[in-house]
Amino acid sequence: MTDSIITSDHNHIEFAHMVAASQNSVIGRNNQLPWKLPNDFKYFKNKTWGLTVVMGRKTYESLQKPLPGRYNIVITKNRDWSAAGVTMSHTLKDAFTKAKETDCKKIFIIGGAEIFKQTIHMIDSIYLTRVEAEFEGDAFYPNINPGEWEMLSEDKRKKDDKHAYDYSFQIWKRKQNQSKV
Repeated sequence: MTDSIITSDHNHIEFAHMVAASQNSVIGRNNQLPWKLPNDFKYFKNKTWGLTVVMGRKTYESLQKPLPGRYNIVITKNRDWSAAGVTMSHTLKDAFTKAKETDCKKIFIIGGAEIFKQTIHMIDSIYLTRVEAEFEGDAFYPNINPGEWEMLSEDKRKKDDKHAYDYSFQIWKRKQNQSKV
C-alpha cells in the first residue's frame, strides 16, 4: 500500500517536494523547464545540498548527470536502465527505504509530474518557486489544496535582466490538523 510508504516510522525525517511551477501549474515541456531563472537554480542548490534527492528517470535524464553534493535516487520501471553515480529504485517504497538509510533529516522529491502526483498526500512540506506567468506544457504540478496546506513564507522577486518573469520562493507546510494518508 503506497499510502504508508513515507508515513511509517519517519518521525524525524521531513519529506518535501522541491519544484518550480507556473501560475497554471506547468513544471515542464518536452522534459525541460520552459523558463530560465538563475536564482531558482541557486535556491534549489542551497536547499538540497548535502541531502538526498529522489526523482523519476525522466527528470534524471533532463539533468543529464547526477546532482553533485547530493545522494541521488532515481525511480524507474525499466529494469535494464542504469546510470553511474545514482542509486536506482524500481518502486517508491524502495526509493524511500533507501532514502531513509542515508540518515538525512530532510529528503527532497524533485520530480517529475508523476512522482509529485503519487507523493503529494504523503509529504510534510513543499518548497515551491512560483513563476508568475502561464506556459504551455506537458507536465504539471498537483494543485495545492489550501484546506490541507498553509504557506509559511513567500519571498517575492521581480523580473530583471537575468530573469524574464516575476517569481516567488514559497514554503508550504501541511496543516497540523491534516494527517497524512
